[in-house]
Amino acid sequence: MITCVVEYVIDPAKIEAFEEFGRRWIELVDRHGGTHHGYYLPSEGASDRALALFSFPSLAEYEQYRALFGVDPDFVAADKIRDESGCVLRYDRTFMRPLT
Repeated sequence: MITCVVEYVIDPAKIEAFEEFGRRWIELVDRHGGTHHGYYLPSEGASDRALALFSFPSLAEYEQYRALFGVDPDFVAADKIRDESGCVLRYDRTFMRPLT
């Protein structure tokens, strides 16, 4: 199993757009063979940090999912939310594996 941890710097004034963006990606990951563990949004005080965690059974299966980026109309529509709203200022992706 491989888990992708995405750390976002978001525009707090555009949190509603980020929530819509997140809901779309939860659905897409789950539909295409992954397990989405959720988006984690700022709760207390002013914050511009958010996280997403999702897993795939293998890196190969994650790569099959990634091949849909920019091609599948649902993936393009989800990215359009981010791009048009400006809700995401920056993000970093890290791949992790569970200790067994």
